[in-house]
Amino acid sequence: MRGFHSKLDSSSSGGGTVGSMPLSLAVETEKAQALLQTFSSASLLASAGLGVFCLMVDNVLQLPGFQQYLWLRALLDNTVHGIVGLWSWAIVIGLRKKSDFYEVILAGLLASLIDLDHFYMAGSLSLKAATSLSHRPPLHCSTFIPVLCFSLRLVLWLGRLKDSWCSLPWMLFISLVSHHIRDGTRHGLWVCPFGNTAPISYWLYVSITATLPHLCSVLMYLTGTRDVISTKHGVAIDV
Repeated sequence: MRGFHSKLDSSSSGGGTVGSMPLSLAVETEKAQALLQTFSSASLLASAGLGVFCLMVDNVLQLPGFQQYLWLRALLDNTVHGIVGLWSWAIVIGLRKKSDFYEVILAGLLASLIDLDHFYMAGSLSLKAATSLSHRPPLHCSTFIPVLCFSLRLVLWLGRLKDSWCSLPWMLFISLVSHHIRDGTRHGLWVCPFGNTAPISYWLYVSITATLPHLCSVLMYLTGTRDVISTKHGVAIDV
């Protein structure tokens, strides 16, 4: 009997090992499918639409009627920053429930509110003063992007909010990068303490803007963030 139980125990443990392999394989397969869905036809179409939007709206902003009115041009330009930010984040997370729309709106606000540092730097609410600064304002320093995102991630970890708010650093990342890349067509990127790069070519800006959501999705996958978001949403995230 003792030998029988020993064999039974060993066979049970062996069966558990064998049984765990399909489960592990299923998990890896699900992860691979989630990564492939990052480049689904729907997400690629949305990215192409984002690129076309940038082309159209930038041409509209170059019309003489918008050049004459500083406030109108600044307002529309800032609105475009916000739309690009929310559109990019919508591609990353998809729109499945009401809370997703709130996230997308927040991403747009972050991409838009970055320009408030112009007024902070100018020390005035004057648009003319804000747009004629001798130095670029702090939030337009591209070196700060990883610093801000990692700092936010650390704060969430210390506050034990890293699961419920795990996507927030990535939302900040895509809002900041999309804003900086668009501004970079005029002024280049400010990589302190090294100075400014040459202005980004227009077609490179459009290409980066259209592919940025997919890059963000892949980075989120590699860091495990997409798995946490999928668990929170109750579905596999595909974009």
